[in-house]
Amino acid sequence: MITAKPEAVGLSSERLARVDGWMDRWVGSGKLPGLSVTVHRKGETVYHRTAGMRSVETGAPMTSDTIVRIYSMTKPLTSVALMMLYEEGKFLLDDPITRVLPSWRNQRVVVSGNAQKYDSVPAERDITYRDLLTHTSGLAFGFVVNHAVDQLYVNKGIDYIWVGGRPKEPISLEEMTDRAGALPLMAQPGKAWNYSIATDVIGRLVEIHGGMPFERFMAERVTGPLGMRDTGFYVPAGSAGRFAANYIPDGKGGMKLFDDPATSQYLSPPPLPSGAGGLVSTAGDYMRFCRMMLGGGAVDGVRLLGRKTVELMTMNHLGGDMGSMGKPRFSEANYEGIGFGLGFSVMLDPAKAQIMGSPGEYAWGGAASTAFWCDPVEDMAVVMLTQLLPSSTYTIRQELRVLTYGAIVD
Repeated sequence: MITAKPEAVGLSSERLARVDGWMDRWVGSGKLPGLSVTVHRKGETVYHRTAGMRSVETGAPMTSDTIVRIYSMTKPLTSVALMMLYEEGKFLLDDPITRVLPSWRNQRVVVSGNAQKYDSVPAERDITYRDLLTHTSGLAFGFVVNHAVDQLYVNKGIDYIWVGGRPKEPISLEEMTDRAGALPLMAQPGKAWNYSIATDVIGRLVEIHGGMPFERFMAERVTGPLGMRDTGFYVPAGSAGRFAANYIPDGKGGMKLFDDPATSQYLSPPPLPSGAGGLVSTAGDYMRFCRMMLGGGAVDGVRLLGRKTVELMTMNHLGGDMGSMGKPRFSEANYEGIGFGLGFSVMLDPAKAQIMGSPGEYAWGGAASTAFWCDPVEDMAVVMLTQLLPSSTYTIRQELRVLTYGAIVD
């Protein structure tokens, strides 16, 4: 996987080697099962290392081809799928989605109360494609219940309380979208940033505009052309031996098994291929995606998007940072100093965000503590994989940023 020495692209081998010790300390502490870190800069992959185990129970090591649940790192790929259809002229970003989802008309917005009794007002306008891509649609998630709409999602079985990584009720993407459209919103469209099922609705829109099931579109138009051979909505039988276990903290400073790879629901195709969090992938596969984005929509002669589309996706589309767009809820990023584009968080001010980075860097993470970021200023991408729920357990993302950015010496 490594194609050049760090010095060839302005990185220090000595400084980058600090990542080795950092990885070993984390897995040696018993807090993380295994880690994989890949660093790519100026067209070359200059660092790739694994440490620890993909399964503590079996002793199987973490390897370069270990398959992991990437959860919300699915969202950028789903967003790319939709933007490919945007480039084909299927819709404009500010078109209302009710043009193809008529059941979503005449929505209402909860202004007070709880799921049993609430007051609502009419939505000021229909949800647009841009609202979905930027998480300003007014939709909710449900797995963190702190709003009446979250509880309504729970009541209707679209709450994303994960059982082995999938919705607890075997409904289709179409059915999930229909159920969500019948429920009220938690904010007026375009007015607040709320992490939500928006990217699953995007998956449904990909089906409609793409003329095929969402999972087929992803395989034939996105992951297949990119050569992401191990990325999909389930782990095929022939690859099951490389599938990692997933863990949660045990409350004693260690971890315990959450999803056994030998019995996981990920071993079979899901009834609902989740564009918000359903994919599995590997370090090499996800770096292919990052390289495509850094390459202005193309990698190794394969083009998914035009350069200007990538530039548009990775600009901040909010009125300010996420912290200025309403009361903070669960997110895979800080709120202060970070905006949001069309499927990615976007760095606005590293000092305000209090993390290492560059203005214009785009990123996201997954619930099992995975993360990636692409920095066009430095022409650099980093992919980190592990398997520990939830992602807020440890500060490993921030720590790895310090180590990798600290290795830049040109």
